[in-house]
Amino acid sequence: MNGNPLEEFFLHTIAKVHLFGMTISVSEAVVSFWIIAGIALLGAFHLKVRATVVPGKFQGLVEMLYETMARVVDENIGPEYRERYLPWILSLFLIVFLGNFLGLVPRVFTVTSEIVVTGIMAVAVYLTSLVIGFSRHGLRFFSVLVPEGVPLWMTPLIIPIEIISQLARPLSLAVRLFANMTAGHTILFVLFTLTGTLAVYLKWLPFSISVVLYLLEVLVAFIQAYIFAILSAVYIGQAVKLNH
Repeated sequence: MNGNPLEEFFLHTIAKVHLFGMTISVSEAVVSFWIIAGIALLGAFHLKVRATVVPGKFQGLVEMLYETMARVVDENIGPEYRERYLPWILSLFLIVFLGNFLGLVPRVFTVTSEIVVTGIMAVAVYLTSLVIGFSRHGLRFFSVLVPEGVPLWMTPLIIPIEIISQLARPLSLAVRLFANMTAGHTILFVLFTLTGTLAVYLKWLPFSISVVLYLLEVLVAFIQAYIFAILSAVYIGQAVKLNH
C-alpha cells in the first residue's frame, strides 16, 4: 500500500490499443465503466429472462428502485413526462450508484472520484436542461433569469446574479459528488494504514472505526446517487415548466 492517501485516485494505463494509426489508452476508469455497463446489462437480461408475477428479492429491489425514480420524475418534472425522462434519470442514478459502490471494492477504480467524470455528467445534465428549455419555450426561456415579482428597476442587478447561479449548477453538481467520494475513500485509506502501523493492542481502534465508516460509505454511495438524480430531475423540470 502506497503512503500517499491520494494514490488510489491517480489514473493508470492498463493497456494500449493501436487502431487505424491511433493509440488508444485503456485506463482503470475505462475498465470501471465496462464493469458498470456489464452489471447493468446482466441485471437487465436477468430480469427479462427471470421476471415473474410474484417478484423475488432481486426483482423486488429493482421494482422498488424503479418506483423511487418514477416518484422523483413525477414530483420534479411531472407525471405526464414520466415515459420521456424516467429512463434517463434512472440511468444517471445507476451510473453514479454503481460507480460509487464499485469504488468500495478493493482494486476497483472509483470513477466518481474523478472530477472530469463528474464534471462531464453535470455539464451534460445542465446542457440537456438548456436544450429542453429553448426547444419548448424559445426565447421566453430567458425569463428564468428574471424571477417572478422582481421590480423592473432591479432587473440589471438580478440578471447577473441569476447567470452566476445558473453557471454554478453544473459546478456544484460535479464537485459535490467528487468531493464526497474522494473524502470518504481518503479517510478509509488513512484508517486502514493506521491499523497496519500501530502497536498490536491499538490496532482495534482504527480498524473498528474504518469498518463503521465503510458501512456508512455504502449508504453515502446511494445517497449521493439519489441526490444527483433528484437535482438532475429538478433542473429538467424547471426547464420544462419554465420556473425557478
